[in-house]
Amino acid sequence: MAKALFEINPALDRKVLAEQFARNRRIQVRDVLTRETAEEIRGILASHTPWGLAFKAGDGPGVEPQQIHAAEARTPAGQQKLQQLFKQTDEAARSGDYAFRYGQFSLVQAIQQGWNPGGPHELLLEYLNAPDFLDLVREITGLPELVKADGQATLFGPNHFLANHTDSHVAEGWRIAYVLNFTMDDWQRDWGGYLVFFDDEGDIIEGFRPRFNALNMFLVPQDHAVQYVPPFAPVGRFAITGWFRDR
Repeated sequence: MAKALFEINPALDRKVLAEQFARNRRIQVRDVLTRETAEEIRGILASHTPWGLAFKAGDGPGVEPQQIHAAEARTPAGQQKLQQLFKQTDEAARSGDYAFRYGQFSLVQAIQQGWNPGGPHELLLEYLNAPDFLDLVREITGLPELVKADGQATLFGPNHFLANHTDSHVAEGWRIAYVLNFTMDDWQRDWGGYLVFFDDEGDIIEGFRPRFNALNMFLVPQDHAVQYVPPFAPVGRFAITGWFRDR
């Protein structure tokens, strides 16, 4: 019998979760999937995903995100490009500009460009857009107009980070940002990688630990960041991230 890949935990109290989201405009839904299916997805991300890297250094006109796919990263030219992008993202972050770098495998690009037809990554994006999962998100957020989700697999490893930003792409239909966590068990406080939220004075007002089988969701725009992961942290902060959209 084939293993199930994506099953919602039937014990979730959706009414209580909706009340919590309404109060705070953000939530961490713990044990969102059944343990068996969450472990299956973690195995795919940990052992069967060819990780590339995503970068951005600055947020001015014409500054676009950069990608290096797994195959390119193994070439001499790719290694040279990686060094340049690490330097550029360091400089942007040092100057207080927007920047990020993290491991990435785009679920959307995988389908559009046929990276692995019929593979598990295509199925993951299908499950995120399945009626039962979208209904769960609509119930918790109180947004019945949500119609679809995009998604990328992400890996925040040592020296990775995502600087403060708001996700203000309302014109593109972004309504709810999400992080579906498949982090290694017992992620430590000192390993960074927390999703944190800021008030207008720059103080952290809430933070979500990278927690296995937990779904973080928050209304956008909203000031947030992913904390820097230090060099001594293990490779284990796996997730699927993206936005639920109304168009």
